[in-house]
Amino acid sequence: MIKILVLLGVCLIIFAGCAQNSDHVITIKTSYGDMVAILYDETPKHKENFIKLAEEHFFDSTLFHRVIEGFMIQGGDPDSKKAKPGDPLGRGGPGYTVDAEFNPKFFHEKGALSAARLGDAQNPTKASSGSQFYIVQGTKMTEEELKTDLMKLNQGMQQFFQNPDNRPAYDSMSALYNSGNIKGYQEYMMALKPRVEKATGISAAKTVAPEILQAYTTVGGAPSLDGAYTVFGKVISGLDVVDKIARVPKGPGDRPLEDIRMTITVEKMPKNKIKELYGFTYPGQ
Repeated sequence: MIKILVLLGVCLIIFAGCAQNSDHVITIKTSYGDMVAILYDETPKHKENFIKLAEEHFFDSTLFHRVIEGFMIQGGDPDSKKAKPGDPLGRGGPGYTVDAEFNPKFFHEKGALSAARLGDAQNPTKASSGSQFYIVQGTKMTEEELKTDLMKLNQGMQQFFQNPDNRPAYDSMSALYNSGNIKGYQEYMMALKPRVEKATGISAAKTVAPEILQAYTTVGGAPSLDGAYTVFGKVISGLDVVDKIARVPKGPGDRPLEDIRMTITVEKMPKNKIKELYGFTYPGQ
């Protein structure tokens, strides 16, 4: 009996090791190509829920119903399966939410797989939609932009523009914004920052981790979403598909004029094979 118990213990250790050395690979298939993603163990509620829905074919035939170039592509609304052209979308779900699982390790770099949710007024706990998700496209940012606390800069600018002598700067910023030149508007705002800080005494500086600086200045992303929405995975292959979908023509509500449907499959795969196929390396490997 002792020998049998010992052998059973050895088998359990072996199986546990196998479980730790494999992961679920998510493939999102579209007419524009496939996106392959992994989901984070550190967000277990989101990971378990997404895998469950995918294995139940919940996502199949749903649309990427909201697309904003330079920002993100969003899908997972079951109401989109039978939606007619022009129907408003974005309210559907499986009938439940998922508790927020914020983790500072994960941020909105390009390819981040994150949970959509209702706004703070309706949803003070920032609970995630049970099924709707988005994939970040984002844009590249400068180190200066990333190291700027926009709330404090905005506070400083409100004081700065109360001085009539600074009216020309206000008019220049307004003209850029109203013309739709958002990049020019942002560049002007950054150029104005030293004057605002000197005039008001309000520092808009903030500290940013080196890995976050590296990602947002090289790959790009949407840092304004950090800490407000749960990032629970990452696209490790098919970022070009995100770009293609983000560029499609859109109608009201940022809904693509063309129906872009998805099918999501799940496959359990050894981590060393994931690295071999997709070049993704797990921490500690």
